[in-house]
Amino acid sequence: MDIQQIEQLLQEQLQLSEVKVSADGSHYSVTAVGDCFAEVSRVKQQQMIYAPLMAAIQDGSIHAVSIRTFTPEQWRREKLLNSSM
Repeated sequence: MDIQQIEQLLQEQLQLSEVKVSADGSHYSVTAVGDCFAEVSRVKQQQMIYAPLMAAIQDGSIHAVSIRTFTPEQWRREKLLNSSM
């Protein structure tokens, strides 16, 4: 599975406002931003990302996934904090 396919799949399934995927072999990092993460536990947020990717995880296309999730407001704060460093 390539990065664009993963981004598109997550975007379609979760209606994210932003999604960024990077890869190192079969290890992927996902940063996802969406209102769907508001008032949802971290575990549930992780499950929301894993669900659309499960077929690729099961067939070995994706070996490992590192996930960071944000609401749009949390993402704005994150970008402000990182830009000031």
